[in-house]
Amino acid sequence: MNNIHNLSIVIVTSRTDENILIDCLNSIDPKVNILVVENSKNNAFKDKFESKYSNLNVILSGANLGYGAGNNLGLSKVKTRYALILNPDVILEKNFFEEINNYLDKQINFHIMGVNYKDNDKWKSSGTFSEFDSRIKLENKTKFYSDSLEEVDWVIGCAMLINLEKFETRKLFDENIFLYFDEFDLCRRVRIIQGKIYSSKNLIVKHLGKKGSADSKYPLEFEMLRNWHWMWSTFYYYRKHYSYLYAVYKTYGKLFRYLFNTLLFIILLNKKKRTIYYARAFGIINAMLGKKSWYRIESLFSDQES
Repeated sequence: MNNIHNLSIVIVTSRTDENILIDCLNSIDPKVNILVVENSKNNAFKDKFESKYSNLNVILSGANLGYGAGNNLGLSKVKTRYALILNPDVILEKNFFEEINNYLDKQINFHIMGVNYKDNDKWKSSGTFSEFDSRIKLENKTKFYSDSLEEVDWVIGCAMLINLEKFETRKLFDENIFLYFDEFDLCRRVRIIQGKIYSSKNLIVKHLGKKGSADSKYPLEFEMLRNWHWMWSTFYYYRKHYSYLYAVYKTYGKLFRYLFNTLLFIILLNKKKRTIYYARAFGIINAMLGKKSWYRIESLFSDQES
């Protein structure tokens, strides 16, 4: 039975290389509805891609909302039972939709289902929370549901199948987070209520990594953006799920190390490493001070977004 009509795909873009996005879109079954949330007010982008793909609608957010809020906006427009959150730098294997069709029915009780990487030597696509935090104690960890599904605590956010009927709201992601830890936060909230999260060995994708939102003209600025938010989100995650003091405990050593490295690479005249370590330290300090995840680089492109 073909259940693809029960599926929509949500892709959040922001200054995404068009060739990378096209490779992603071309790997999607043309019978599946696609919602692209473009985190800008770029009408030319909307016109170009809606004319190129008949199954695609572009939502212009008007501003860079980030990963979580951008996906929440897209999910609010989804009319199907299932949604596949997909990063634009992901390419789906040829048999992906044949395999996912087997999961799009009411027989499998799940909240979230993750994928596996074709190039799985680079990143881990799923796991248990206790692997990086021994304080997390959740029941029913890591067991096999079937030959293709393994029950896990978390799956990576570049490609996540969401059973929307399991959620009371379409605001799945914490919009305080701009980048990073969004999927860990969501998966942890699902596991706390004993929701089911699976990783499928049959849903295979190729993930380019760090290609979904970038601009080749400003590599250093995007490195600073990523590193600032990585450490801000790290602190925020621990503060949210434990306490402020625990977040300090988990990050204060990194803070001193990053400050030292910043000074070191200023002396050594290494601009790239200086910028990276400064961004990490600055992200932790802002999180410690209770500031929002405010750091952006949109001023570079303000004259190009209309």
